[in-house]
Amino acid sequence: MPIITVDNRKVHIQELNKDAKQTVVLIHGMFSNLSIYYFNIAPVLAQHFHVVMYDLKSHGMSERFPDGYDLDNMSSDLISLMDYLQLEKVHLVGYSFGGLVALKTALKYPDRVNQLVIMEAPDPRDDKTRNIIDEYSKEFLEHYVANFTDTTKVQMGKRQMEKNHRMYEFLFEQTSIKADMIREKNFLNEVPLHDLAVPTLLLYGSGSNCRPTGEFLQSQIVLSELELIPGDHNIPIQEPHQIAETIVHFLSKSKTQNHG
Repeated sequence: MPIITVDNRKVHIQELNKDAKQTVVLIHGMFSNLSIYYFNIAPVLAQHFHVVMYDLKSHGMSERFPDGYDLDNMSSDLISLMDYLQLEKVHLVGYSFGGLVALKTALKYPDRVNQLVIMEAPDPRDDKTRNIIDEYSKEFLEHYVANFTDTTKVQMGKRQMEKNHRMYEFLFEQTSIKADMIREKNFLNEVPLHDLAVPTLLLYGSGSNCRPTGEFLQSQIVLSELELIPGDHNIPIQEPHQIAETIVHFLSKSKTQNHG
């Protein structure tokens, strides 16, 4: 479990297929960790790309912090990680809150992003967003436990389960993550989406409450395409192989030669 130190922060990362010419960085959502990609999606992407996954601050095995969950800070964290890994330019894939981090990064640092994939990014103005994320976190934990058992052939012990629950409690009760999200409520209406020149794939569940956000983003981002996946907000869990193949197809269309 590689733990690196970036800007005096301990960050848990995983890498696959380091020798590939193009790099894909995967950003998970709020209250989850990199395992949302690790078990099913990342191995498919790694057949074609160098894959980098990391736990956001206070998530998974990364160091805990009480604040700094606004999009400016989170995108700066990502760029610092890319600098540490000497990745000049990458493809970004972000899910849920991670999709907003990916979008913010592409807008703020367009010269560092080849192509962008946004999955189920919510509209921060929607009060229901927090309920969606709360519900998702519970389903994610069940998914994580099931895959841990499938992969290791052992059942996750009570101590590990309690550790995970303590992490969720810390995030919910002792960080500014929800308050920072609320402060970003006008993000999608305040940023120049029309000016984004990064080719963008929008992946949303056909039955998701976040689907209107995907349709809005498609109407605003000139170089974008929207693809609907059967399911709801939890499409990485529900249809991981379809998502992985769709991302590979989209990224493989790139003719960009300036890779990270």
